Amino acid sequence: MKRAPRARARLAAALAAAAMLTSACVSPDDGGGDSGTQQKAERGRYTFGKVGEQPAGGEPVRGGTLHFADYAEARSLSPAATYATGASGGSVLAAVYDVLMRYDTAAHKYEPWLAKDLRSSDDAKTWTLTLRDGVEFSDGTPLDAKAVIGSITWYQENKGADTALLAPNLAKMEAKGDSTVVFTLRNSWATFPAMLAQAPGMIVAPAAHAGKKFRPIGAGAFTLGSYKPQEEMVLKANKNYWKGEPYLDALRFTWPQSDRAKLEALDDGTADVVYMRSPDVVDEAVKAGHPGELTLTGLGNMVVVNTREGRPGADLRVRKAMALALDPALDTERAYDGKGLPGQEIFPPESRWHSDVKPLGIDLDQSKKLLAEAKKDGFDGTVTYMDGTDPVSRAKAVVTKAMLERVGFKVELDLVSSIADRTSKTYVEHDFDLSRGAASVSESDPYHRLQSVLNSKSYGNPGGYANPKMDQLLVQLQGATDEAQTQRVLDDIQTLFNEDVPLINLGASAAFTAWGENVHGIVPTDEYMALFGEAWIGK
Repeated sequence: MKRAPRARARLAAALAAAAMLTSACVSPDDGGGDSGTQQKAERGRYTFGKVGEQPAGGEPVRGGTLHFADYAEARSLSPAATYATGASGGSVLAAVYDVLMRYDTAAHKYEPWLAKDLRSSDDAKTWTLTLRDGVEFSDGTPLDAKAVIGSITWYQENKGADTALLAPNLAKMEAKGDSTVVFTLRNSWATFPAMLAQAPGMIVAPAAHAGKKFRPIGAGAFTLGSYKPQEEMVLKANKNYWKGEPYLDALRFTWPQSDRAKLEALDDGTADVVYMRSPDVVDEAVKAGHPGELTLTGLGNMVVVNTREGRPGADLRVRKAMALALDPALDTERAYDGKGLPGQEIFPPESRWHSDVKPLGIDLDQSKKLLAEAKKDGFDGTVTYMDGTDPVSRAKAVVTKAMLERVGFKVELDLVSSIADRTSKTYVEHDFDLSRGAASVSESDPYHRLQSVLNSKSYGNPGGYANPKMDQLLVQLQGATDEAQTQRVLDDIQTLFNEDVPLINLGASAAFTAWGENVHGIVPTDEYMALFGEAWIGK
């Protein structure tokens, strides 16, 4: 089988790892009950953003170690090697490097953080970044325009995950003195600040990448103390942090295998902060009133369809028949005890981007008709479905098989225990018909993940879907300058999504970063990450 070029494969693997990690179907101990006794998922029960009762903290207290039971381990502190999201170790990286821009989750806008200012030209093709005076990396060297350009250049040369988005768009970077960087883009890009709030905006010191081995040197509130793989990572306070010496002495990250264990640790005080995605556990934690940040993502539970030539999904009739047969509510009942946010819309009713365009819907008769037409033309009705081997994934595999076979498909299950192997088969080798995953489209920047999963030339497009009309809509989305224009384009994308079925969406997901009542000063930002430079633990 033809392999992807090395650069493409590395980018695909990075994007795939995030997709597998952010899928709500890899928690090993939740769900899987008998669907006959479960209830439909409740809607309208969540308010996204800051939730729960947070008692007033009074004056900040210095000292102590904050224990974060995180979702996934950052095996590398290189922003070019670890995909920077809250579900894949991004909060650790943000603690070490900080971010040039921060997404204000309450105001729904990007604001300068490590940077002083960011302004765009009227056509959103030229962006001028102004840096704060006197900011230094933890090794004492200045964070200046030269360092910013060097870091972003290094990030792209080492194929950081967002290189796939940056490279086609970023024409050049120029230093205008020590404190100004001018980014010239090839296309209008209204949400370009998102790139500077994520991994490309985590600026590493020149010394970090000067030698053969990468060294984690940044300008964040913490520096690396110790790391024991699969056990813990401890970060120590950077006393010369640009916002002032952190209140905390240290951050300690661990990675419990289940969300249930994290919630129990939060309840008994052995963890100060936890990150959870399993719908039933998130639901319980929110109802218990834990303070924290509840984050909504679209396409949080999807079935990737391989649309490449020679695969069943290359036939529009086949993939539409599958979409008409797969019921998101049944899927959620079987896997998550009736919890979750099932639905076919790219953006669910809870989203600020929810469309009035109705999704495809469930129609078993039409599904059977389309499948029968494809069979007349030689399709034998057989498809393979790939998922994991944990209880939730097995439950999803069983219900998916049943829903497809009730309309006439024959489904062969391919259950793969290793996320690395699933990643390779889906994103690099393309050896699948159907594969479970997630795109996790954010409320802050819908363009980012939609471009990744739907653009015909994207490394993060696992199904090989290609339609010039969709590519053009994504260009329009990239340049949309206000919410009304963005919504119009998203409506058009939903319409084409219904017609062309690039993938099968089964629902959104809710992620919950929850903390104890005595924890204060945590600042949420983009991609469900958190900043801890001003955090403190009350007595």
